[in-house]
Amino acid sequence: MNTDLDDPRLTAVGLLAEAYTGLMNRFAAQFDEHRLSSVEFEVLMRLARSPGNRLRMTDLAGQTTLSTSGVTRVVDRMEKGGLVRREACASDRRSSYAVISEAGMQRLDEVLPGHLELVQQWYVGLLPPERLDQLLGSLRTIRDAVNPCAVAGSEEPIQPAA
Repeated sequence: MNTDLDDPRLTAVGLLAEAYTGLMNRFAAQFDEHRLSSVEFEVLMRLARSPGNRLRMTDLAGQTTLSTSGVTRVVDRMEKGGLVRREACASDRRSSYAVISEAGMQRLDEVLPGHLELVQQWYVGLLPPERLDQLLGSLRTIRDAVNPCAVAGSEEPIQPAA
């Protein structure tokens, strides 16, 4: 059995986890100020950046860190708060869309300037442009391999709701 605890593969995974945890900790206080969890922010961002400001619930699950049932619970909570709404899928009665509401867009508009400042200060601003481009390319390669559903629904043509 290999017990090489200095294996660079362990270092690579550890550094990624530590960087992610550190960033999420920096973001948490700002999300709290705006009465959002990090998951709710992620849902709002995914919906706002998607065609028609909406995604099928299954695609939203694939793009986030949530299971299908987890997305259902978060969308239920966000719908009660007026941040999103559901729309029926015209082509598949079993599916529904989560759609960002005007209140959700307004909340995102309130959060985004401070969030972008934190992203600049603690992430992208720490790297020169060429290293940032390399990092983003590397992260996309890894993401596409380990989570091919991460862009599901992002470029689908939108079917009008019934």
